[in-house]
Amino acid sequence: METILVTGGAGFIGSHTCVELLQQNYEVVVVDNLQNASAESLSRVETITGKTVHFYQVDLLHKDALTAVFNKHHIDAVIHFAGLKAVGESTQIPLTYYHNNLTGTLVLLDTMNEHHVFNLVFSSSASVYGDQKNTPYHEAMKLIPSSPYGHTKVMIEQILQDTFQSDPRWNISLLRYFNPVGAHSSGLMGEDPTGIPNNLMPFITQVAIGNRETLNIFGGDYPTPDGTCIRDYIHVVDLALGHIKALEKLAAQKTPDITAYNLGAGKGYSVLEMVNAFVTASGHKIPYQITDRRDGDIAEFFADTNKAKNELGWQTTLNLTDMCRDAWNWQRHNPNGYK
Repeated sequence: METILVTGGAGFIGSHTCVELLQQNYEVVVVDNLQNASAESLSRVETITGKTVHFYQVDLLHKDALTAVFNKHHIDAVIHFAGLKAVGESTQIPLTYYHNNLTGTLVLLDTMNEHHVFNLVFSSSASVYGDQKNTPYHEAMKLIPSSPYGHTKVMIEQILQDTFQSDPRWNISLLRYFNPVGAHSSGLMGEDPTGIPNNLMPFITQVAIGNRETLNIFGGDYPTPDGTCIRDYIHVVDLALGHIKALEKLAAQKTPDITAYNLGAGKGYSVLEMVNAFVTASGHKIPYQITDRRDGDIAEFFADTNKAKNELGWQTTLNLTDMCRDAWNWQRHNPNGYK
C-alpha cells in the first residue's frame, strides 16, 4: 500500500495520523469538509514532516466530488475518520448524526467499490459497547450503545460486516477508540474544537489558558471512587500509530478479513484524576464545578487491549503525564487553536 486516502484528515485524530503516515513514507490524500476542522492543521502536518498532503475540501455526501478525488489518485487504502462525533449533541440532533455518518459512509463505500479499493480502516468508538458494568470492555462483548452517535458507529460496523460477507475482497479493520487526548510533541498540532468543547481535555486547557472561566464536571455522584466518570485516556500519537499497525496487518494478510480492535491504554482515570494530573503537568490551577450528569454518559469504562497487542503488535507507550504535558504545550503556544 502506497497511497492512503484519509477522510476527515484535517481533524484532531486524522491530522496526527497523517503525520505518522507521511513519516513512514505513505502518500497521503485527505478529504475533509472542514465543518469541525481547520485546513491549517494540514499545513502544520507538512511543516512537521517536510512532505506534501494532497488536500481536497470535499463532503462525503457529495459523490461527484469524492469520485473526482478517486479518479485523480490511485488509492490503495482508506482510513475513514469523517463523521460527527459529539455524544451529547447526538442526543439533541439525532437525524443530523444518522444522515451525516451513515450516508457519508455509504457514499464512500460505493465510491471505493467502483474504483476497486477494498482496504479500509474504520474509525469506530468505544461508545458501541454502551454501559455494561463489567470492565474492561473486550471486542466480543454485545454492542448496546447508549447514544445516537454510538448507534451510528454500530450501524456502520454492521454495514461493513455485511459488505465483507457479500464480497470477500473487502479487507477491513474496525478500530474502537477509547478517549484520545494529548497533542503532537512539537506543540504545532492539537485538539481545536469549534465552539464549546465536548471533551474533557480541551476544556481543561482552555480554562488553563484563560479562554474559559470554569470547568464543568458532568456528574459527581457516579458509583466511582471520587464520584466522577472514569475513562480510558489514550495519547493521540499512540492512537495514530495504531492506524499504521492496522494498515500493515491489512497489507500482510493473505486472506482478506474484517476484525475489530480496541485502541486504549487498558486502564481508567477519573475526571478529577485527569484534572489533578493536568495541574501537576502545567502548574496551572483549574477551577471547576460539579454539574448535572450529561445525557448518554456512563460511569466507567476502559479497554481490554490484548487483541490489539497480540494481533497488531500495538500498545500505548505514552502515559497520563505525557498526555497532559503535550496538551498544555499545544494550548499555550496556540491559545486560540489554529485561528
